[in-house]
Amino acid sequence: MLEASGLTTLPERQFAATSWLLGAADDREMARRQWEDQGIALLCCGGILSAVRIPARMVWATAKSDELGEVDAFLARWFDGGAVFMDLHAQQYYALVPGTAEWPLKERDFPGVSYLGRDNFLGVPEIRRTEPKGCGYWCLPMQSPGDLCYPDEVESLVLTGRAALAEGGGR
Repeated sequence: MLEASGLTTLPERQFAATSWLLGAADDREMARRQWEDQGIALLCCGGILSAVRIPARMVWATAKSDELGEVDAFLARWFDGGAVFMDLHAQQYYALVPGTAEWPLKERDFPGVSYLGRDNFLGVPEIRRTEPKGCGYWCLPMQSPGDLCYPDEVESLVLTGRAALAEGGGR
């Protein structure tokens, strides 16, 4: 007789998170193929998830480092759970938030910061990409289905980053 151990393996967590993320795809099979072929799948925002795009220089100013390992550790301390990935080519971070999240900051006041809600699409890396190589990676991987950032923590990161840049903390 087998008893449940209460432990979930990394592959099981990744499978569950992938299955959940596929709920944001227009076509689940196409998204799976995109992850397999290109490492990135196009998902719809505004349903089960939305995202806040933050320029890397703003995150780096807040973390006081542009060394990706140090920044990843900083983000793990900053957020109480949640999921963040980085587009290495565009030098942008994406904090995933609930699809119905309210975003109080105006883009005109925060150049480069954008809330991606309904009617937006987002290229999301395959869940196992957790190293900074290729086009993008999860710097704060999703630990379970629906593990999203709290919008107030994302807002605080953006506000702190803007202040750090104004003080000359940009890299």
